[in-house]
Amino acid sequence: MQLFDWIILIVTLLFIVIYGAWKTKGSKNVEDFILGNNETPWHVVGLSVMATQASAITFLSTPGQAYHDGMGFVQFYFGLPIAMVVICVTFIPLYHKYKVYTAYEYLEKRFDLKTRSLAAILFLFQRGLGTGLTIYAPAIILSAILGWNLTYMNIVIGVLVIIYTFSGGTKAVNVTQKQQMFVIMSGMFITFFLILHYLPNDMTFTNALHIAGANDKMNIVNFSFDPEEKYTFWSGITGGFFLALAYFGTDQSQVGRYLSGRSVKESQMGLIMNGLLKVPMQFFILLTGVMVFVFFQFNPVPLNFNPNNKTMIEKSAFKGEYNTLERKLDDLSEDKKVINLLYIDQLNQDYDNPILRKELVALSNKEKDLRDRAKEIILKADKNSETNDKDYVFFHFILNYLPKGLIGLLLAVIISAAMSSTASGLNALASTTAIDIYKRNIKEVKSERHYLYATKFFTVLWGVIAILFACVGTLFENLIQLVNIIGSIFYGTVLGIFLVGFYVKNVQSKAIFYSAVTSQLTIFIIFYFAIYIYPSGQEKLGYLWLNFIGAMLTIILSLLLQWTIFRKQKAKEYQTVIE
Repeated sequence: MQLFDWIILIVTLLFIVIYGAWKTKGSKNVEDFILGNNETPWHVVGLSVMATQASAITFLSTPGQAYHDGMGFVQFYFGLPIAMVVICVTFIPLYHKYKVYTAYEYLEKRFDLKTRSLAAILFLFQRGLGTGLTIYAPAIILSAILGWNLTYMNIVIGVLVIIYTFSGGTKAVNVTQKQQMFVIMSGMFITFFLILHYLPNDMTFTNALHIAGANDKMNIVNFSFDPEEKYTFWSGITGGFFLALAYFGTDQSQVGRYLSGRSVKESQMGLIMNGLLKVPMQFFILLTGVMVFVFFQFNPVPLNFNPNNKTMIEKSAFKGEYNTLERKLDDLSEDKKVINLLYIDQLNQDYDNPILRKELVALSNKEKDLRDRAKEIILKADKNSETNDKDYVFFHFILNYLPKGLIGLLLAVIISAAMSSTASGLNALASTTAIDIYKRNIKEVKSERHYLYATKFFTVLWGVIAILFACVGTLFENLIQLVNIIGSIFYGTVLGIFLVGFYVKNVQSKAIFYSAVTSQLTIFIIFYFAIYIYPSGQEKLGYLWLNFIGAMLTIILSLLLQWTIFRKQKAKEYQTVIE
């Protein structure tokens, strides 16, 4: 980090915070604070929806995911555009019709208070965890690579977000997310084209794709019906659809973005914009990760991208064993460079040499073997070490290969993305706590200003809780997967409640409440026995299916329970007539 990098980083972040607080200060009431007085134009709705989902985890983990596993993760988003259409047709008109502040208000109008409270509590639990992770993700990477104190990083990011979210509520979130998305996408596009520029001079983009393809990084669509496969076309179009439907249709962090739209039409246009741009955006971020992989076919690569592991090994008794593997990897890197250059030369002559392609695959397998052996050494040195390094890949490239100034810009991208998602999360958590829990359950009549101050208080409270979650966070196999797993555990049940409310008119409150509780407990059991207890890659069920199972289970159980209740009522009426 040079002085110029620091200037760009600090100026960018301070501008976003100060601009957001200044532009949106002085909310007069709860409606203004939570709904932004319904003044948000459709393009800002669309950008805000995209920025809310595009957290720092997206820009840290997704390129690393592609570096290791290729483009297949994009299938996760295949169901999203369909979900946007369903939400535009059904969810948005009903939310506007009932003039709700939060999605869960609708459930009381349709069912009862306990169903509303159940959905709100499930949301608060998973979104509280998720918001903590949006702070923790960039903090853990920045602290590990730059040597910054992790706790201080969590506090700084959290406090910056609290300042403008407390000041302007939904308006502040929407206004700042425009700037954040501009910073984020500018940084990613510049980085992508710089990677291409850094590749060997005679290498075209098409050749780069060939090298990626030879290493199985370009397998975009997998039509396998194997439930153990994490990402397939079928899991994306079903599980991904249900996850997107639940996230964008029932998660207040997203619902709050389009409830602030000027009209039903403006809200719908914003979501359609997200549906059209989200898959290409994720494809581009994954492709950036694949290009980083191609770049490292011609440049030195560390044995493990997590610098903490290297530091720890250097102080351990296993230093010599680890250094031996590093020398083998250096030799292998030279071999890779030579074979890749020969392969490019053949490609330039319009000949995809199958022998060289096989050699590339063999070298990649040898590298993978060296990395696996390195992980074993790391665990021998410290069994509590995190050997997974997917989340460090992109950051390693940023710090070691980008020119001055761009490092500061990319750090600003990562922290801006963290702030955008965290701000939406805090705003949603505060709104839900104030409206669905606090306001609905107090007996006394309070003024609008009282609820405005209550919502601001809950913004700060949830900000502190999120920072605490971040401070006790722990790395998972991959942060972006962890966020989606947490969502998949809870979203299916909540979505099932809403789908019954929207489409199944004869199911009443008692049936849906007990069905939802049963469904959620069942999902916990399925997750534990089919996913949690198995090492990574050996799970018996892809986590995306939890969304589909949770929603379907809630719907089917509610229909069966309502039918049972109906039968009992009829039997009782019949008995009364006989008597």
